[in-house]
Amino acid sequence: MNTIIQEEEFRYIESGKGQPLIILHGLMGGLSNFKGVMDYFPEKGYQIIIPELPVYSLPVLNTSVKSLSEFLLKFVDFRDLKNFILLGNSLGGHVGLLFSRNHPELVRGLVITGSSGLYENNMGDGYPKRGDYDYIKKKSEAVFYDSKIATKEIVDEVFESVNDRNKLVRTLALAKSAIRHNMANDLPKMKTPTAIIWGRQDTVTPPNVAEEFNNLLPDSNLYWIDKCGHAPMMEHPNDFNRILQHWLDNRKL
Repeated sequence: MNTIIQEEEFRYIESGKGQPLIILHGLMGGLSNFKGVMDYFPEKGYQIIIPELPVYSLPVLNTSVKSLSEFLLKFVDFRDLKNFILLGNSLGGHVGLLFSRNHPELVRGLVITGSSGLYENNMGDGYPKRGDYDYIKKKSEAVFYDSKIATKEIVDEVFESVNDRNKLVRTLALAKSAIRHNMANDLPKMKTPTAIIWGRQDTVTPPNVAEEFNNLLPDSNLYWIDKCGHAPMMEHPNDFNRILQHWLDNRKL
């Protein structure tokens, strides 16, 4: 992966020149989740920028989808970015939706994959059992269709997060904020062209969620990836890139 750039309060990675494409990671998702996109799109005339969202560093009372959207606005102002495409997975999709609702003049196109904002089956029953590595391993594997994608490194990272009290309280605050901040009433008013790329076997945000996003958003296209869970850009990077490229070309973005 590219080196993380640190400027003022912002940490991000960047690659390529051209049309800016800003990527928003999920709650448990690191910057490396988008390696496939990062390797492919700079060659196609896109400037890929992945800011590190302050998921674990905001004051607990201010840890919300709204505050992450406000952080993104500060970042794009700092970098003087306009007319960009936003791509978000899981919680990152939700942040992208809220940002696009509030600042439609800045967003040329939006891509959501496994996004919260309407519904999510958040780690299911009794999340999280701290200290129980096997439980966390099973939950991490359930995010993917192919459980092997949940490498030891990914499971270790999730395990460390739920066993760190500071990270845990912020994780739960964000999960609650995502459920509270339902966007069903906002979506029909949003004109931003949106690609919805979804795993057919997503158990966190099931396929009917993608269909509901597609029904509610006025200018959206829905694409499916089969044998795929909650993170299509990790499980099927080539299919994900092909679909995204097709949509960008069709929409001339």
